[in-house]
Amino acid sequence: MSTPGNTVLTRALRVLDAFTPARSALTLSEIARQTGMPVSTVHRLLAGLVAWGALERGDDGRYRVGLRLWEVGALAPRGQGLREHALPFLEDLSQITRENVQLAVREGTELVFVERIAGTGAVPVLSRVGSRFALTATGVGLVLLAHAPREVQEEVLSGPIERFTPRTVVDPARLRRMLAGVRTSGFAVSDRQVTMDALSVAAPVHDGRAVVAAVSLVVRHGSASAHALAPLLRTSARAISRALAQPARR
Repeated sequence: MSTPGNTVLTRALRVLDAFTPARSALTLSEIARQTGMPVSTVHRLLAGLVAWGALERGDDGRYRVGLRLWEVGALAPRGQGLREHALPFLEDLSQITRENVQLAVREGTELVFVERIAGTGAVPVLSRVGSRFALTATGVGLVLLAHAPREVQEEVLSGPIERFTPRTVVDPARLRRMLAGVRTSGFAVSDRQVTMDALSVAAPVHDGRAVVAAVSLVVRHGSASAHALAPLLRTSARAISRALAQPARR
């Protein structure tokens, strides 16, 4: 009998988990090495995943994530419904500022970007739709962490805090003060905490009951002040919040 951690399903998920932004195309042997499973086992799993459409095999013999998996992932209600309500306001914010606009939700002790609109000539950012990131460094992450349950905050702040630049705040006591400030002011600022050329300002999105997402602008450091951007973010966040709450009042 298969153990819970060694079923066909769990082995297939291990294969899918081998793919990352840095490893988006893998050979059979590379997947076997990443998963720690025999090549013969991986070969059988890959055949099933390719047949279903979760993976695709290119002419170069490498495997890549297939469109079928993307189609299924796009059905996730939290991301899909939120994105549909938020997109018109994100597009307005992008057109007004010509800067990077991001929308993220919290998933456990990390954040997931559910939408991103790149500004024309804007500062490069590390985020992409569907990618995960630490809650402690970005503007959206600080907003989401500030409004997360106390046990989530304690888990994040008591664990290792990743440093991305010399300005990344990794001191738990200072982070606690920052989170309190986010709750008081209604917006968060991440100044060169992820890259040394970027400033991020974010605000919370509510669904009528709780904070469910965060929206942010990421601009080149020195091009605008956080306090000049904050009113734009808070206005956009309130508009998205009203759109999310509207169906509940019908």
